[in-house]
Amino acid sequence: MQEPAITTDLIEAHGLKPDEYNLILEIIGREPTFTELGIFSAMWNEHCSYKSSKKWLRTLPTDGPQVICGPGENAGIVDIGDGDAVVFKMESHNHPSYIEPYQGAATGVGGILRDVFTMGARPVAAMNSLSFGEPDHHKTTQLVNGVVEGVGGYGNCFGVPTVGGEVRFHPAYNGNCLVNAFAAGLAKTDSIFYSAASGIGMPVVYLGAKTGRDGVGGATMASAEFDDTIEEKRPTVQVGDPFTEKRLMEATLELMQTGAVISIQDMGAAGLTCSAVEMGDKGKLGVKLNLEDVPQREDNMTAYEMMLSESQERMLMVLKPELEAEARAVFEKWDLDFAIVGETIAEDRFLILHNGEVKADLPLSPLSGRAPEYDRPWVETPAAEALADVPQIDAIDGLKGLISSPNYAGKQWVYEQYDTTVMGDTAQRPGMGSGVIRVHGTDKKLAFTSDVTPRYVKANPVEGGKQAVAEAFRNLSAVGAKPLATTDNLNFGNPEKPEIMGQFVGAIKGIGEAVAALDMPIVSGNVSLYNETDGSAILPTPTIGAVGLIAAGEEPILGEARDGHVALLIGETNGHLGQSALLAEVFNREDGDAPHVDLEAERKNGEFIRNNRDWIKACTDLADGGLALAAFEMAEAAGVGVQIDIEDTPTLFGEDQARYLVACNFDQAEALMINAQKAGVSITSVGKFTGDSVKFGSSEASLEELSATFRSSFAAAVA
Repeated sequence: MQEPAITTDLIEAHGLKPDEYNLILEIIGREPTFTELGIFSAMWNEHCSYKSSKKWLRTLPTDGPQVICGPGENAGIVDIGDGDAVVFKMESHNHPSYIEPYQGAATGVGGILRDVFTMGARPVAAMNSLSFGEPDHHKTTQLVNGVVEGVGGYGNCFGVPTVGGEVRFHPAYNGNCLVNAFAAGLAKTDSIFYSAASGIGMPVVYLGAKTGRDGVGGATMASAEFDDTIEEKRPTVQVGDPFTEKRLMEATLELMQTGAVISIQDMGAAGLTCSAVEMGDKGKLGVKLNLEDVPQREDNMTAYEMMLSESQERMLMVLKPELEAEARAVFEKWDLDFAIVGETIAEDRFLILHNGEVKADLPLSPLSGRAPEYDRPWVETPAAEALADVPQIDAIDGLKGLISSPNYAGKQWVYEQYDTTVMGDTAQRPGMGSGVIRVHGTDKKLAFTSDVTPRYVKANPVEGGKQAVAEAFRNLSAVGAKPLATTDNLNFGNPEKPEIMGQFVGAIKGIGEAVAALDMPIVSGNVSLYNETDGSAILPTPTIGAVGLIAAGEEPILGEARDGHVALLIGETNGHLGQSALLAEVFNREDGDAPHVDLEAERKNGEFIRNNRDWIKACTDLADGGLALAAFEMAEAAGVGVQIDIEDTPTLFGEDQARYLVACNFDQAEALMINAQKAGVSITSVGKFTGDSVKFGSSEASLEELSATFRSSFAAAVA
């Protein structure tokens, strides 16, 4: 089959700028073949090369005594003691999910699960962070239903519990939803597998499902803005099969026990191209591939299609040749393809043959090592104007305004579609703060949370970045877990616009400051840029996924409020209403500055909660909606009324940071107050849990009525 001639239009269609194409000519000293152009396009797009973000990502703290493996591998790895490690990462599947919601979300879940078990870890928990347009936008209902079904369809069939996440709505996501998928797995510290190839003349083995034409060009599509040609991009979305992935995981973990694996890499974005180049580059070796040996499910596939296909449920491995028979037997038992498709070579060379014909012959290391790296111009986000006066509102009316919005209504409609207890180790399901699982066969537990408040980040990227980390720290501390480390999923608009790049730079600064101060290094992550449609960008959304440990001998804080419990507020309240949920939902305003984040107070107050867990019956952090929403949610979950001795709007609905609401018995409250005084922590009695109504000062409504609104509003808006 005749390959097309390389034209200016073809270069542009591959997402390459003229100066990038000139760099290719300089590297290889000639015009590339069509397949070579595709390979460069795949390796040098934003999604794979991080060319706009690398400069800033290097500034993030990634080390700590608990870190076994930081960014650069399939996932990050953190030591949790006793020879156990937690392996985790978060990644976006935004563009595919907007084009094809079910498959886009499903394959996002599949890809992040592969990242985890590729490293020798059995997945034990999943989360997702979802951002959609306004509920009455013509696409929102279709997107919400398709994405939630896709997340559930894949995760439930694969058999991993979804233990947490978040869902938000805002007009800025009308043309570009966000689907951020998180997975965590458990491994033994002496049985971790990496992707760097080693040894010359070692077999390169293709594992898993067959290669088709689905997803060809997917990584390039994910590095572009949307416009009115969006429907043409549908073939670039991959199709997933969770049952094949389940078999692939079991076969991979069994294969790892044979000792046959030298290195292993998931075939994710850019498929065979990216996996082969990364393995070779990390091992400082070349790779030769014979494409006629690649298992194919479609006829007459070209070298270009095979190299750029993003068909799912596939892995690439470098194998110890003497153990080939043993390794092959494992994959044949699980009815999966096992094919030797090439070998490692001594030269720095990426050699692609198809039926004896050379389709690509490139120096391998420049494909990743010489990818363009940009120091994009950026402008600092202007300081927000001071908040104009905010009218007082009847406290219960304010609460009703929040809980009737799908942003703050109960998300049962979402997480009841997910299997939250499969594997039998879930200790806290979605709906009340961090998800918690037991580390099977031990007395340890792990907690997981996902957090960001995009309104804050838009108003003040530095404080918004800090707040995302601080809220994750609080959510973990509120269940008694010591925060260990984080993964970030940085979703922004077009980085070629200085104001968007300024949002990114500011958020990175804030995140870096917070993870350093709170000992939560970034160990893995993902950058998703160009989240725009027709020039309109999403809100800057740097999602923080965080993991915490409840050590053996420590009790988690997983109880509920009970009739007669005292309500204690930990932390300082100044009534900050800028960029608050109350302003957005009740007054339709997004003005003022984001709340200031005092990282020293965050650390001190979080440590106080964890150190005093024995006196605390139930705990939640205060975030969106402030004291009012936190008190209601705690009461609603327990089915008991609450009386808060406050009705002042800023005090009830203000979103000052570093705060927690605690429920406990009277004698425990006394002990907490004494301990707080010793620790220099602000603590205030604000009311009690009792009766069957929610009462803020003199404003009151029945818990039953409010609960009905809270539990029905989400489905009413989008189901």
